[in-house]
Amino acid sequence: MSTKEEIRSRHRLRRTAMSPAELDAAGSAIARHGLAWASGLADGGPSTFAAYLGVGSEPPTLPLLAALHDAGHRVLLPVCEPGLALSWVYWTPASEFVRSRYAPIQEPTGERLGTSVMRDVAGIFLPATALDRSGNRIGQGGGYYDKFLAALAALPAGPSRAGDGPLPTAAVVYDAEVLPAGSIPAESFDQKVAAALTPGGLVRLAGLS
Repeated sequence: MSTKEEIRSRHRLRRTAMSPAELDAAGSAIARHGLAWASGLADGGPSTFAAYLGVGSEPPTLPLLAALHDAGHRVLLPVCEPGLALSWVYWTPASEFVRSRYAPIQEPTGERLGTSVMRDVAGIFLPATALDRSGNRIGQGGGYYDKFLAALAALPAGPSRAGDGPLPTAAVVYDAEVLPAGSIPAESFDQKVAAALTPGGLVRLAGLS
């Protein structure tokens, strides 16, 4: 079995070879499938979703953010804090971005909210460099999302989410980055995700779907 860093490096290299046209097409398809997933979770009405801004050769998510906003949903984007913590800021198309002090990402400006805001979120779009069909995820290597997802386990559901089950999660990757079950080494602190959102559609993963 390949190590996480080997898998991460291999997929990052493949991403850098993508053309602008391929990235544009991927962004449009991800927005279409992601909005359909969100609409199902929100039962056709407006709700709130946590997402992120894909940069560089990452799967483009700005079209998804715009589609969610245009459909009447509220969108939260992450801000990296000390100690591998994440806070969250509401995003609109008018939002301004600044370079993060702690990670190679762009972050929205605005009031920062803690993890408790997730009580009113219907679903989360996560970054990843690869997933396997067991629900194991490889992120960027920083550890922010593993810590964040672990904190959600003790968070009770709010009025926007039925029941007390896990908050629905979909990691955004390219089609070739959904690997066979058991391909990604899982450690005790790793948090599984329920689905992969790809340009080809939503892929339900084992365990949490």
